[in-house]
Amino acid sequence: MTLALEEYRWKQAFPKIGIRPTIDGRRKGVRESLEVQTMNMARSVAHLLGEHLRYPNGQQVEFVIADTCIGGVAEAAAAAEKFKREGVGISITVTPCWCYGTETMDMDPSVPKAVWGFNGTERPGAVYLAAVLAGHAQKGLPAFGIYGKDVQDSGDTSIPEDVQEKLIRFARAGLAVALIRGKSYLSIGSVSMGIAGSIVNDEFFQDYLGMRNEYVDMTELVRRLEEEIYDKEEFERALEWVKGNCPEGPDNNPADIQTSRERKDQDWETVVKMTLMTRDLMVGNPRLEELGFGEEALGHQAILSGFQGQRAWTDHFPNGDFMEAILNTSFDWNGRRAPYLVATENDALNGVVMLLGNLLTNTAQIFADVRTYWSPDAVKRVTGHTLEGHAAQGILHLINSGPAALDGTGEQSRDGKPALKPHWEITEEEVQKCLDATSWRPASVEYFRGGGYSTDFLTRGGMPVTMSRLNLVKGLGPVLQIAEGYTVDLPADVHDTLDKRTDSTWPTTWFAPTLTGKGAFTDVYSVMDNWGSNHGSISYGHIGADLITLASMLRIPVAMHNVAEEGLFRPRVWSSFGTESAEGADFRACAAFGPLYR
Repeated sequence: MTLALEEYRWKQAFPKIGIRPTIDGRRKGVRESLEVQTMNMARSVAHLLGEHLRYPNGQQVEFVIADTCIGGVAEAAAAAEKFKREGVGISITVTPCWCYGTETMDMDPSVPKAVWGFNGTERPGAVYLAAVLAGHAQKGLPAFGIYGKDVQDSGDTSIPEDVQEKLIRFARAGLAVALIRGKSYLSIGSVSMGIAGSIVNDEFFQDYLGMRNEYVDMTELVRRLEEEIYDKEEFERALEWVKGNCPEGPDNNPADIQTSRERKDQDWETVVKMTLMTRDLMVGNPRLEELGFGEEALGHQAILSGFQGQRAWTDHFPNGDFMEAILNTSFDWNGRRAPYLVATENDALNGVVMLLGNLLTNTAQIFADVRTYWSPDAVKRVTGHTLEGHAAQGILHLINSGPAALDGTGEQSRDGKPALKPHWEITEEEVQKCLDATSWRPASVEYFRGGGYSTDFLTRGGMPVTMSRLNLVKGLGPVLQIAEGYTVDLPADVHDTLDKRTDSTWPTTWFAPTLTGKGAFTDVYSVMDNWGSNHGSISYGHIGADLITLASMLRIPVAMHNVAEEGLFRPRVWSSFGTESAEGADFRACAAFGPLYR
């Protein structure tokens, strides 16, 4: 990608992390004795988070520290003004001592906030932590409380591991909230084949995510095709790259309905142009301004989009699989770059969890149907194979018509194991491996009358992954589902036998969720049986705890998950809604506080 286009994409400033060192306001000895220690706590937090967090373009996260320690309301107001001026999106308050709770607290209702109270015996940091969190609860401004398990000496400038974990989890989730705020979901088309998730609910996006909704009809792509509203130089470069790196696989269509070679070549040109145009619709392109298309050059400020495709488009035009797969991938003909997130079939709700997973990990996401539960007995009956390892209790076949990111091949590696990585960590060799592991199959004409190409690859086993899904329920609102587990390998003949029972031209991920023996995770069948919709998004890594923290910031309850109880980190006031059942308390707290932006 040209430097100008990448800069244009990220032209708006990223949200910063604000750090608020609070202090006992009493002068003539008390405050003066604490100034250095308190400000050093703030600096140590900035240093810690700076080592672990990056923005989506790979740039290191930026921080704003209050100019002075905050001992009362005047200094709290000064810090708030500075944070507003500097573009702070989340705040962390730190202190080793007693402070005046409601006089020093962060009062911005839309900014995720946490408080770290130093566990030391010399000064009552824990007393302030409890007092200010009570103030947050009473005022309806939920805040995360951070308090180390072990007592530290007053001169200890280190951050204990348990405190580090909570600071990083809070900051990572809070940045995701801030990065989403003010952006757009671009709906290209409308509802696909009656899929509920593609009934785009603008109230949800506005109230829970702070996003606006943008809409264009799919005829906008026709207009841009016919009026040639795209960068022709980039198109030629892209088409050449595709011809050299995207091998066309066998055509599985019956011979009498296969399209001609000439039509296939035309389809390649069309799907490459669709990719350029959808990207430009999302974020704009300064090159279009130079070509005389000033309005089109602006884009829709979309951090996420969805393409209806079926059937209004695909009954006549080549399908959107290539476009979706390449945009969702961490590289293309312009090199490595952050994914452009596009939800297949305009499933906006699955798009949202793709977005959350991407912002938490800075990696590409795998969009898939949650297609089939294969029990050990069924696999044995059909193939004669006995499932083992992570797959021993059964597996889920995750497969869609081809829009999964090419990163999903698992051909990137970390410490010698398959992985999905942020684009700035991916090597050129890994890019090529992902491309080599993917073939592009002529689309099934029975499904896609207009032709096109579907992505065909098999995800490597052994990767820790998290599948998630957002659903809207009448009378309840949004609910999140989370299933951590592992991708698994099957013997080639077993995979072929199972894969050919469905459309073998599509990408497959074999997924084994981690079982807890209770609820929705009693067995693999129960996971499938409780999944709320036909789609899921798969993220690299076990990020369930991060998703739960993020969901609590947005006031979205989690209906099912297999994260260990000790990994749950929500605002402290959640415990006021009950401590016996964290799941029930989550639902009650989210209902009581309501959406973040309403």
